Amino acid sequence: MQESRLFKILYHLLDKGQATAPELAEKFEVSPRTIYRDIDALSSAGIPVYAEAGRNGGIHLMNDFVLDKAVLSEEEKQEILTALQSINSTKTSSRQTLQKLSAVFNINSENWLEVDFSRWGNSGTDNEKFELLKSAVIDQKCVKITYANSYGTIRERIIQPLKMSYKSMSWYLKAYCMEKQDYRIFKLTRILDLEVLTEGFSKSSFPEPYPDSNQAPAQAYNTIVLRFPKNMSYRIYDEFDNTQVSQKENGDLIVSVEMPEDEWLIGYLLSFGTQVDIIAPAHLRDIVAEQAKKIYEKYKASADQSDI
Repeated sequence: MQESRLFKILYHLLDKGQATAPELAEKFEVSPRTIYRDIDALSSAGIPVYAEAGRNGGIHLMNDFVLDKAVLSEEEKQEILTALQSINSTKTSSRQTLQKLSAVFNINSENWLEVDFSRWGNSGTDNEKFELLKSAVIDQKCVKITYANSYGTIRERIIQPLKMSYKSMSWYLKAYCMEKQDYRIFKLTRILDLEVLTEGFSKSSFPEPYPDSNQAPAQAYNTIVLRFPKNMSYRIYDEFDNTQVSQKENGDLIVSVEMPEDEWLIGYLLSFGTQVDIIAPAHLRDIVAEQAKKIYEKYKASADQSDI
């Protein structure tokens, strides 16, 4: 426990520059006396850490200090290598960094994990898109995207990219949309084209829809209850966790899941065709029915014209 706390204190000092003993004591839920003992332990291990008294004093590291490999435990070293290994398919430099750190840590990083962001048959465009958006998030640069929404409308938008998110087997970009003047979530596969602009922005926090958040959620998360016939089990267990699924005596599958009610959800439910019954909320049935009616009328009109 102490070894883990020592590393966390060291990381905190590297990140923040300095801290007081009471601040560290509150952060790590120990007494200031314990923090001073930890500082002595770090100093005894050769870490150039010192305490300075006075109004502007505190606990500091020497300015030219570089984190030494000896500070990391074997488990922490392996976690770092695993994290790098999980993204090394997108960039050659990541693979080189992985090799260098493996040598520095004296650990043979077995190639047990492979992550490829591209879809089947894709020659790497998805990986390139991921790298461009990642750089835009880190560098805080606006991005102009061509995006296809759930209704198939394709249009250009200028966004402030805030965070990359992996959810339910897909990558998403959490961003602030300049057109809508609101926060939005964009699915990466629907970003058809993008251009990283020179215009920068001040980064803000994407409002997450959780009870402990101090900000209003960008989208409302409601409990959606769906019923599927048992012949849809192959897709249901692909797309939902088994804790969200229950089975009726007749074999029907009931899915209860919290999801945002947005354009994506409507398109997603329509993708099941007649193989889904929306149990709750009731108003969602009306929205999906209305959209299905519009689709029917569109194609019926097209068919009527082709008969002329």
